[in-house]
Amino acid sequence: MRVVLSTYGSRGDVEPLAGLALRLRELGAEVKVCAPPDEEFAARLAEAGVDLVPVGESVRALVSGPPPAPGDLPKRAARLVEQFYEAVLATAEADGAVVATGLFPAVAGARAAAEKLGARFVCVALQPLMLPSPHHRPFEYPMQPYPAEVTDNQELWDLNIGTMNALFGEPVNTHRTAVGLPMAENVRDHVLTDRPWLATDPTLDPWRLPTDREVVQTGAWILPDDRPLPAELEAFLAAGEAPVYVGFGSMPLRDAADAARVAVDAVRAQGRRVLLGRGWARLAEVDGADDCFTVGEVNQQALFPRVAAVVHHGGAGTTTTAARAGVPQVLVPQIVDQPYWASRVAELGIGVAHDGPVPTVDTLSTALARALAPAVGERAAATAGELRTDGAAVAAKLLMDVAG
Repeated sequence: MRVVLSTYGSRGDVEPLAGLALRLRELGAEVKVCAPPDEEFAARLAEAGVDLVPVGESVRALVSGPPPAPGDLPKRAARLVEQFYEAVLATAEADGAVVATGLFPAVAGARAAAEKLGARFVCVALQPLMLPSPHHRPFEYPMQPYPAEVTDNQELWDLNIGTMNALFGEPVNTHRTAVGLPMAENVRDHVLTDRPWLATDPTLDPWRLPTDREVVQTGAWILPDDRPLPAELEAFLAAGEAPVYVGFGSMPLRDAADAARVAVDAVRAQGRRVLLGRGWARLAEVDGADDCFTVGEVNQQALFPRVAAVVHHGGAGTTTTAARAGVPQVLVPQIVDQPYWASRVAELGIGVAHDGPVPTVDTLSTALARALAPAVGERAAATAGELRTDGAAVAAKLLMDVAG
């Protein structure tokens, strides 16, 4: 059976699909991945033995450039719908399956292609905020704010139907009509389907009932990583006490130089060495002192168990990797689901949520001091043993069993 995995997003959207692809191949499936053309994504997929079918423009180039004008959104959405429709249609098979996640228009395009072919379609959420639930608020698009007086979660999700129709109804339905498919009156629920999957760990992110649809929580999809750490990094780790890792993943910070200086000073204020993850923000050493080291793309599964704490942006993948490593975290959330993960880490007692996206030396140092307290480290280590490690295997077996 051929399974097409589809996404448009950052590394946190692509790498889970690589983990699923690996498990699907072990069960005998032929797997193709439609994703952005970024070289680092292709490399991670190649490690799973899966070829990348490049779709759209580089995500790194997109997020690193000037922000798009609000008026560009309909054109960008329409382009993503068409690009992913064409790519998935050309790659999938009628008796196979299409599994899609990432930006909504890209998922809508993949959904339309699966429908056109008659292939099975699964919509996957890599974080819970895209799935309607009375237990949390929907993500709020800046150009479509909700009325300030509405605070009930269910009422907000009811309003969200109109929001999604206003933002994406025209590009989605214009394309569906053009390719001979019926219009979707409620584009949100049409794309999500009645039985979406949630690829998050149930300890970190317990899906609470009741909700108005069946959600299948598989556990987080992890791509095993056995790459050795670079020799220079090994030497730095061996040269002193465990450092504090600071990295913001795919977040292009407005002032990376200032962010690096704040991070270094805050960590030093706690008497710790600093390990900066360069990431898309291009964090770099600030003064060349030997208590600070910078790394690029590196095996975080091997690295995080050897650091004192992880300071990061709060992406689902980084949060899960740090939690699996059993080390304290400080989350400095920037956008979308990151405040949610910050709140979950704080609620579980395995780390600290920084108040706001732009830390100062004082605020970050204070948060780090709290995270480095012995009780937080003990709780982080205990929680690591509770996390499910086979989410991708669960999802692969579920998909193959249903298809078979």
